[in-house]
Amino acid sequence: MIRITRIALVFWAMMLFAGALIVRAGVLQLWQREYWASRAERQHVAAAKVPAPRGAILDASGITLAESRQLVKLGIAPREVPDRRALSRALAKAGVAQRWIARATDVERVWVELPGRHLATEVAAITAMRGVYAEPTFERIYTPSAGLRRLIGRASGERGVEGLELGLDSILRGTPGLSPRVVDARGRSIESPETSARAIAARPGHSVVLTLNYHLQEIVDRALADAVVTMGASGGDIVVVDPHSGAVLAMASRRTGPAAAATALTEPFEPGSTLKPLHAATLLSLGRARPDEVIDTRGGVYEMEHRTITDLHREDRLSLSDVIRWSSNVGMVRFTERLTPDEQYLALRDFGFGTITGSPYPSEAAGTLRPPRSWSRVSASSLAMGYEIAVTPIQLAMAYASIANGGALLDPAFIREIRSPDGAVVYRHRRRVVRRVMDEAVAQQVRAMLVDVVERGTAAEADLRTFLVGGKTGTTRTALVGQRGYAQRQYFATFVGLFPADAPQYVVLVKIDRPSAYFGGATAAPVSKTILEAALAARDAALDRRSLAEEASTHATTAAVTHESTTVASPASRSAARATAAGSIAAEASIGGNAGGRGDEASDSSGSVPVVVSLTAGGDAFPVAPPRKRVVPDVRGLALRDAVHTLHRAGFKVELTAGAAGLTRPAAGTLAAPGAVVRLQRGGDR
Repeated sequence: MIRITRIALVFWAMMLFAGALIVRAGVLQLWQREYWASRAERQHVAAAKVPAPRGAILDASGITLAESRQLVKLGIAPREVPDRRALSRALAKAGVAQRWIARATDVERVWVELPGRHLATEVAAITAMRGVYAEPTFERIYTPSAGLRRLIGRASGERGVEGLELGLDSILRGTPGLSPRVVDARGRSIESPETSARAIAARPGHSVVLTLNYHLQEIVDRALADAVVTMGASGGDIVVVDPHSGAVLAMASRRTGPAAAATALTEPFEPGSTLKPLHAATLLSLGRARPDEVIDTRGGVYEMEHRTITDLHREDRLSLSDVIRWSSNVGMVRFTERLTPDEQYLALRDFGFGTITGSPYPSEAAGTLRPPRSWSRVSASSLAMGYEIAVTPIQLAMAYASIANGGALLDPAFIREIRSPDGAVVYRHRRRVVRRVMDEAVAQQVRAMLVDVVERGTAAEADLRTFLVGGKTGTTRTALVGQRGYAQRQYFATFVGLFPADAPQYVVLVKIDRPSAYFGGATAAPVSKTILEAALAARDAALDRRSLAEEASTHATTAAVTHESTTVASPASRSAARATAAGSIAAEASIGGNAGGRGDEASDSSGSVPVVVSLTAGGDAFPVAPPRKRVVPDVRGLALRDAVHTLHRAGFKVELTAGAAGLTRPAAGTLAAPGAVVRLQRGGDR
């Protein structure tokens, strides 16, 4: 019999214990290694999120409209601060409230997070102290232009919440980083070489270059603000687009009450007579009418379906061109009776009505275009006059762009480029044709009709003496919200113009809501003229001035050598007579398009008078006086920005020089040609 001694028992017990330790160590280090390593990581390493800056938003010329500025938030561990008096003085110098300074230096507190955000350079001395921790954050800075801010929207933190900031959030938002730090059991930081190796840098978002032109936007914003005030209107919208690329060059919206949205994209309205040229284009495309075809307009009064349709300009007979020129309701209703309901509906749908344009703005409205099965017996006639349909200003502007560019309906473009954080272009806008809505010949015929509207019709207030303008006015009653019928004596006044009409560079839509004088020709059309005059006088308003000058020269030559025995001069001939008078534009192009250069001043002061040729019915040519000179306004006492706007509205280019603030050369009260350079002294020696 084997006897186990006490020593052996102790020995085998210790061997079993050692074996258990070895097994347990093997389990912990081999099978459970990842679990315990991650648990230790969570206990000893605190990873702080590093926010990423949002990408910048710029205009087409590179002017920054929105950007992120880096700031820091301060957190303080009072027990870790070696010199609390020095910290107190530094915080007071940085503008921290005294009650927060008292908390930050109170050793009874473990952690104090100070309110507010600071520039890193302003609190550099504080963040260098032991026990002070800086958390990076970003603040979004926006352009001062109210119109652009309404379109751009805003961001909160790292995310966009309104406007283009929201619509482009996935592009603008960057990728956050991580900044780990090793801490002890009390949360105090411990220096460790591993933390920097584990850090993940934040990646900024992409930058977006918009198609908007900052200078043209300022012109449009000021024109709309002035119009709303002077006309006693409740608001309005203006849209300027490039008809060949679809680029939105400027967009302004204004309401007398608070309006956070770009209402040119979000608020549909009944377009009224501005829809008539689109019906005319449909009739011409289908071969149902000719521009010179005359129809019986019943003396401007037409009875149908227990409904009386009347004209303001009453005639017994009008051609299709005259129907557009005088905005005849009777004539347009009678012409569109040649269309079936399906043809009328499909034509309006093809022009882009009843569906969103696909802009990046998140709350764009589609408008209203009901299918024929929902029409009443008078719906076709109502649509012919621009009622029973609701369109947004951007939709209507793009429809007119198809007339301007030869018949192609384009997608509106708000984004010109997208650039990666390293500056590489990852997207560049290219013209996108949605569909062809008319051929070039029909577009030319409709443009000629629109020129007649401005020259001899309802939009005479939009006429420019030096360039050919085409367009159409519209005046519609304001529908009652939430009920049937229309408000009494409340209207939308609209004008859509093409400039210059023979080779359009702009489509300009102006809509004024509930003005005191409600006809579109007397309200919206003059605003369009103001915008065009200011754009011509501005240094950079997205105009191809060399092209304008070349067309002026071409038309002038054509007018000088061509003598046609016609009753009415053709639009090209009329354009020649107008364009030749634009001496300042031609002179500007001859020196490389440098607005405000000495070449303009020399041409203005030479005393030469440009010869403008006009054709009579018999083919004889006679000189026409050039545009009248204008008075240089007195801008003394105005802020610099207001002074520049005043001179632009008067039709002059502006060049800033040093000298006594507010003085101009030529002096205030002097007569100068439209487009001449006025040198404005801004004060100071710079």
